[in-house]
Amino acid sequence: MFWESILIALEGLKANKLRSALTMLGIIIGVGAVITMVSLGLGVQQKVQNSIASLGSNLIIVMPGASKSVGGVRSEAGTNITLTNQDAEAIAKIDGVLYVAPDVSSSYQVVYGHQNWNTKVEGTTTDFLTIRNYSVDIGSFFTNSDDQTRSRVAVIGQTVATNLFGGISPLGQTIRIGTAPFRVIGVLASKGQSSMGQDQDDLILVPLHTAQDRLLGQTYVNSITVQAENDQVIDKVQQNIVTLLRTRHHLPAKADDDFTVRNLTAIMETMKETTGTLTLFLGGVAAISLLVGGIGIMNIMLVSVTERTREIGVRKALGATFNNILMQFLIEAVVVSVTGGLIGILLGVAGAHIISLIAGWKTVISFLAILAAFGVSVSIGLFFGIYPARKAALLDPIDALRYE
Repeated sequence: MFWESILIALEGLKANKLRSALTMLGIIIGVGAVITMVSLGLGVQQKVQNSIASLGSNLIIVMPGASKSVGGVRSEAGTNITLTNQDAEAIAKIDGVLYVAPDVSSSYQVVYGHQNWNTKVEGTTTDFLTIRNYSVDIGSFFTNSDDQTRSRVAVIGQTVATNLFGGISPLGQTIRIGTAPFRVIGVLASKGQSSMGQDQDDLILVPLHTAQDRLLGQTYVNSITVQAENDQVIDKVQQNIVTLLRTRHHLPAKADDDFTVRNLTAIMETMKETTGTLTLFLGGVAAISLLVGGIGIMNIMLVSVTERTREIGVRKALGATFNNILMQFLIEAVVVSVTGGLIGILLGVAGAHIISLIAGWKTVISFLAILAAFGVSVSIGLFFGIYPARKAALLDPIDALRYE
């Protein structure tokens, strides 16, 4: 009887092709929208995670300011002059610290011949490459000796190389940063854009002391990037950095910190939570159309019961039981939702790929999202099909045979 009920259900759907297609449309759009929206949300989540990971692993960022109140107003991170090269050297001696890279930076107009480009110039140490996951494409990176002797050497990003030199090799060429001449000794390998849309290749790296003495004229640093040995010790290292800097800066016990220490792992967890909420929100909004599709199924099934009242009466008169009639109409509702769900899956996957190709947004197709959307569509078919099916099964055969 089960397979016979399926055949009868399919025949009923074939007899009203347009109505069946319109009934499926709500489910198709709902499933397709859920898969597409979740794919977009997961794509954003993965892009953010990859971007944060590209900064380096097990990182701790130390910034001046943001914790010390000035006139009742907290100053922004990076605005106070509280971190020095000596702070960075002391942090490097903490147990669990692998690398330390103090940093100073500013924007400059860089000139080569008749070409010029405005970019970020960053003074740092040799540990920068390891900490920030950069690598040198051609040439070499500056050395500790270059830093100690304040050598005017520079390593440039791919964006700077393209805009200043075009097809010419930058190695050995002299550029002017502000009014100071620098010799290009290397070009960094490309890293692309960050999650915030920043071009990670649009920068110039010079030795820290060279930048402080010959460009900026400052003795303090704008930030200190620290890489811990592993994620097990990162929290302990962070606490030790806070204790060390409070001691070095002679801060009383009740005084606020005059620096900010951020754990990149914690930042990543926060971003994952935020983007996960965004993904759920997008999926939830799209799922509303599934509910609308389910109401459409119930509506059409009620119309079908009314149209086929005499048929139901004949079947019951010939011995069809309550369960036979209930099964027939339930199967019809499920067939509509299953067929709509399968088409919706194809539409959703195709939609995600099309958006990725046309808009350039990263999308991630989730098998779990596909399975969940399909499962919900089948469940909706069952849920909204029960009332019409039960109504059909409860019809009195005599009243049904008299129905015109």
